[in-house]
Amino acid sequence: MATPSILLSFLIIFSTVTFALIVIYHVLLFPCGLPCLLTLLIYKWRRRHLSMYDDIEKFLQSHDNDLMPIRYTYSEIKKITNGFKDKLGEGGFGSVFKGKLRSGRFAAVKLFEKSKANGQDFINEVATIGRIHHVNIVQLIGYTVEGSNRALIYEFMPNGSLEKYIFSKEGSVPLSNEKMYEISLGVARGIEYLHQGCDMQILHFDIKPHNILLDEKFVPKISDFGLAKLYPTSNNTVPLTAARGTIGYMAPELFYKNIGGVSYKADVYSYGMLLMEMVGRRKNLNAFANHSSQIYFPSWVYDQVSEGNDIEVQEDAMEHEKKTMKKMIIVALWCIQLKPVDRPSMHKVVEMLESDVGFLRMPPKPFLTPHQMPEDDDRANHAKLSDPPNDCIDSSYQFGR
Repeated sequence: MATPSILLSFLIIFSTVTFALIVIYHVLLFPCGLPCLLTLLIYKWRRRHLSMYDDIEKFLQSHDNDLMPIRYTYSEIKKITNGFKDKLGEGGFGSVFKGKLRSGRFAAVKLFEKSKANGQDFINEVATIGRIHHVNIVQLIGYTVEGSNRALIYEFMPNGSLEKYIFSKEGSVPLSNEKMYEISLGVARGIEYLHQGCDMQILHFDIKPHNILLDEKFVPKISDFGLAKLYPTSNNTVPLTAARGTIGYMAPELFYKNIGGVSYKADVYSYGMLLMEMVGRRKNLNAFANHSSQIYFPSWVYDQVSEGNDIEVQEDAMEHEKKTMKKMIIVALWCIQLKPVDRPSMHKVVEMLESDVGFLRMPPKPFLTPHQMPEDDDRANHAKLSDPPNDCIDSSYQFGR
């Protein structure tokens, strides 16, 4: 029988040998295995990016005849921007620089950051605004694609984005109610053109103040088509694998599939939230509002209009300005109805904005989520009110074409 001392010696020797083998394994792994692992990762990264570059090049070559923008070399882009010296801003895609074309015209150059862009956002922008032209859509002048270097050249908007004028950011001059109305109408016409004015319907999916740019005369231009999608005009709903857009402007059907399919009505909802912020000169959802009833601005403003109260954003507003603001509120309330079927088309929105406020009907109170909807007993009453394609404008008023 083995003595305890012999067993102890065996265990010590076994443990020592095992430890030595583990050390040898890791010593061999570090100089041999680690470089192999790094090589594999680099190979997969390069293969993915080379495939992305190929996809972009194939897209550009297949659409060469129907694209209006000019293709520039990367060295030309560097000259246009004077070596990327004048930075205008940055976002999730990369940075925007001010440039000057040979004609003397100023331009904005969006330079995509190599580590963040996947190529699809570049293709989306070129595929949409690269083949259309409208006074209320920013013009794509040119682009460059050289390996990992990708950039888009737009017309320069000297007054920046609408965002700083709505939320009164430093250095911005407050815009009059009348100017806000003109801007809202221009944006509506731009979205209407995207939905109905092209061979394919273009859904933007990211309408918000930051993406509305203003030229020297404060004419609004819809920009940033990185999330945009092209669909046949016959499509009533569109397939989407994931929600897209910005929280606070995204339509509820992107989250709640049971309230209706995703369609151009998603842009209508975003426009309604934008319009509401233009009226209130504040974020629609503000936890730091003066009163708890004002935390969700659309709900509060609905109650105010229903009770016949004036919404005075600016002091000493003229009577016609108050009517204009009320009209914008009613249109916005129609646009942000929870169910897509209850929202008007952008064509109807333009008609409503151009009509007299006296001909507009009040919609049902808007809800943020399906959980806020009234019980089944009350839904019949709301259904009578919410048939906007034909019911948001008094039928006694006839529109001309």
